[in-house]
Amino acid sequence: MKKLPLLTALAILLLTSCGDTKNNKIIIGKWHATTWEANEKPLSRNVETTFFTFTDKGTYTFENAGTTEDGTYKVEIDNLFTTAKGKQEIMVKIVKATNDSLVFDMNNGGQAETITLIKE
Repeated sequence: MKKLPLLTALAILLLTSCGDTKNNKIIIGKWHATTWEANEKPLSRNVETTFFTFTDKGTYTFENAGTTEDGTYKVEIDNLFTTAKGKQEIMVKIVKATNDSLVFDMNNGGQAETITLIKE
C-alpha cells in the first residue's frame, strides 16, 4: 500500500518535468536574426529588421520588415510551437540553443529554411 503514493508522486514529477527543458529557459529574451537561408544560400529576407521576443509567460512577438505577429509559444525538448493570434499552431525545430544564439529549421510553404538569431 505504501508503494502507491510513491509511484503516484513519481508519475506526477515525470509529467510536470516534461515541459521544463533547458531550451524553455534559454529562449526567453529578444533575438535578432543574422542569417535566413534555404539550401545553405541566403534568402532575400531583411534580417536587419527581423526579431523574435519570447517572454517567460509563454507569449512571443515576431517582427519582420515592418509587420508584427503576436501569439503564444511552448517548447517541447527541441521543438518550438507557436500559435499566432487567430492562426493555427506551427512547429519549428530548435537546431541550436545557447545563451547567446538560436538556430531554427523551418518549413515555409514546403521550402526548408534555417534562421540564425543572436540575443540582444
